[in-house]
Amino acid sequence: MRHRVAGRHLGRDTAHRVAMYRNLVTDLLRYERLTTTEAKAKEIRPMAEKIITLGKRGDLHARRQALAFVYDPKVVKKVFDEIAPRMRERPGGYLRITALENRKGDGAKLSSIELVDLVTAPATPRPQRVTAAPTAVAAPAAVALASAPVAEVPEVAAEEPAPALEEGQAPGQA
Repeated sequence: MRHRVAGRHLGRDTAHRVAMYRNLVTDLLRYERLTTTEAKAKEIRPMAEKIITLGKRGDLHARRQALAFVYDPKVVKKVFDEIAPRMRERPGGYLRITALENRKGDGAKLSSIELVDLVTAPATPRPQRVTAAPTAVAAPAAVALASAPVAEVPEVAAEEPAPALEEGQAPGQA
């Protein structure tokens, strides 16, 4: 039975799953935007928001708690020195999850998770699906013909008109 067992397992054992969450949160706070699956984005959102809240507290104990979860001390410094002051007036909800198209390989739902005040880069564009041309085999030949120089075609002498067919005679019979 799995009564009151919360959270997604994502097909990983506990140690692997926690390490993956720590990596994702560290990268999210480092780059301020991350593209991952919807399930992973929804799982790391509360963890990343907790680290930002620790950054807003700003004391030594909060910094040590953040260092216990985030892998890179430079990222913790960034959270406490840059991100937390930007979020000072916001009571929570520091992150935004935006749905993207499904992943082409396995059809997984992709999402972009980013800080709500991210202004250094434009909004995450939705990727456009790339499909092959209907005549993929003939396409290189058409490109080669199109790029070849066009030579003047000399006039050809008019051909003799075809002989008239007699009744009951098929074309090509003499």
